[in-house]
Amino acid sequence: QVLLVESGGGSAQAGGSLTLSCAISGYSFNCISWFRQQPGKGRGLVALLRSGDRSSDYADSVKGRFTISRPHHTLFLQMNNLKPEDTGMYYCAAKTSTWERCSLNSGEDDYNYWGQGTEVTVSE
Repeated sequence: QVLLVESGGGSAQAGGSLTLSCAISGYSFNCISWFRQQPGKGRGLVALLRSGDRSSDYADSVKGRFTISRPHHTLFLQMNNLKPEDTGMYYCAAKTSTWERCSLNSGEDDYNYWGQGTEVTVSE
């Protein structure tokens, strides 16, 4: 059984930091990502990691502030210099994909497995 379980959400002030975790079990995926759903919007991909070569990509809105990593079986998202617009539900997602199709162009429909989400609130 494949399970993705997020943790680490919470509240922070602008400029602060939070670290999200996603424990992945049941399968070894080669494309794992963090999505964000801001209030009133759909889910958008913010960071992805290709397990094969450990390459990563980031949405422009988080580049330079967020870092995705997976040292073992847990996926992390280190979020620094948080902004109020980072507020939302964060989901980890996974799929099996070619290197080329593990990209920022992928939408939520391209992913097969999802965690339950963890909420992040950033205040001024």
